[in-house]
Amino acid sequence: MTTKYQASLAVLGQKDNIQLLTQLQHGIEKEGLRTDMAGYLSQQPHPDQLGSKLTHPYITTDYSEALLEFITPVYQNPADALHFQHQLHQYTYQHLDAELLWVNSMPCLLGSDEEIPIAYYGDSNLGKMKYVYREGLAHRYGKAMQTIAGIHYNFSLPSELWELLKEKEMPGLTLDDYQSTKYFAMIRNFRRYAWLLMYLFGASPAVSKNFLRNGKHGLQSLNHETLYLPYATSLRMSDLGYQNNAQASLNICYNTLPSYVDTISKAIKTPYPKYEQIGVEVNGHYRQLNSNLLQIENEYYSPVRPKRITQSGEHPIDALADKGVEYVEIRCMDLNPFAPLGIDLTTSHFLDTFLTYCALADSPDIDLQECKAIQHNFDQTVVEGRKPELTLIKQDKPIQLTDWAKQLLTELIPVAELLDSAWGSNNHKVAIEEQLTKIEDSSLTPSAKVIAELQQSQSSFNEFGISVAKQHADYFLGTSLCSKRQNYFNALTQQSWADQRHLETKDSQSFPEFLADYFRASPTSTASCK
Repeated sequence: MTTKYQASLAVLGQKDNIQLLTQLQHGIEKEGLRTDMAGYLSQQPHPDQLGSKLTHPYITTDYSEALLEFITPVYQNPADALHFQHQLHQYTYQHLDAELLWVNSMPCLLGSDEEIPIAYYGDSNLGKMKYVYREGLAHRYGKAMQTIAGIHYNFSLPSELWELLKEKEMPGLTLDDYQSTKYFAMIRNFRRYAWLLMYLFGASPAVSKNFLRNGKHGLQSLNHETLYLPYATSLRMSDLGYQNNAQASLNICYNTLPSYVDTISKAIKTPYPKYEQIGVEVNGHYRQLNSNLLQIENEYYSPVRPKRITQSGEHPIDALADKGVEYVEIRCMDLNPFAPLGIDLTTSHFLDTFLTYCALADSPDIDLQECKAIQHNFDQTVVEGRKPELTLIKQDKPIQLTDWAKQLLTELIPVAELLDSAWGSNNHKVAIEEQLTKIEDSSLTPSAKVIAELQQSQSSFNEFGISVAKQHADYFLGTSLCSKRQNYFNALTQQSWADQRHLETKDSQSFPEFLADYFRASPTSTASCK
């Protein structure tokens, strides 16, 4: 533990400051496929009763028409975010007609590419842009890869906390510049230690043979319908997931905000021959937004993103460049099939502790050699993280994963104690203790539990997913949504449809004109079209 880290902990532990740690900001986004009762991807459109996918603030879709995405408001207490997620699930299950929400990150049974419907967002220019972006993803990566789901955990520390630390560390910087500097330091540490999250919370060690029926994979057969790797933690985050040779060639730099903006912007501006062969507008039909390495910023897949809330018409990379980082989005968390929401409160308490540690601990710039070690550690953990005596690379030297994990968890304890003191609880310390048991016994990890369940029940991956999904459905349908929240969601549904109609009637440009203006409006050529 460095002197600088200890000093930050001491400042935050002071009586007048410690309550700042109750003002951490949380938002949770949870993806999940709709399936029929046999475990096949739903062919039904997004239920009208859930509102407009384009304009509803909390219920939308990601890639596919069948890939629901539930988004919470920002809360200081993660329990409140999870409660809101619970209510969204209650409301949604009221309007699913003989369908289930898939519980795994790796997908349910898929038909042909033609049977994986791209989400449709209506006839407004913005809605068309979102559709064309997704069609571009289909051409570039294949539709099946876009059905993989996960948890996105949005996190920030209060400005007052950053202001307090700035006066101790870098009083000459503006608050925005200091905050961005510290968030990028946090991101660098997150990248260094993200392998730990994969070991502790990875929950996708197996997949249906149906998903990989047309490709080489190197997986083993668990049973006649299921493939797996015996020590894998997260096939979702391996090269079976949303990875791509073109993106693998990118060297996105997280050392400073300007270097990040510059490298992302370059990728969005750089033509890629393979994508040029696809074409952009062919016979009057758009196949992708452009033929560059990235159509827009959000196409770059990474376990963590620096983020800022954008205003109407503002481009995300411009907002970051102009105003700095506001929060970070953690994107590597698998759905936990044993938790009805895909994530539980103990996991959230651990993430808060882990992310606060990443923000406060020393974080030197990452050079090329360390970058390779970071990728090696992450890749090794997702494909064989539970392998006995597995070694990673720390400061150019081999170290057993379990030894390093114990060291890190020990370093998290002072942060957990501060958070518990602020909240008047022991939740964060308990969360660390629970993770220590997984280090001592890998059979307690979610990935090991999934494999054990498949082996003991002699179920296929699909049968396991359907069985658990039905249990979760009974859970949500067995609890009633309070009338106040019911009325609120009903009103949001109606308002979202009105908002979509307004967008469709106010458009005065053709789609090609809209698209040209959109990309011309920003020197970095990015979009907020998730």
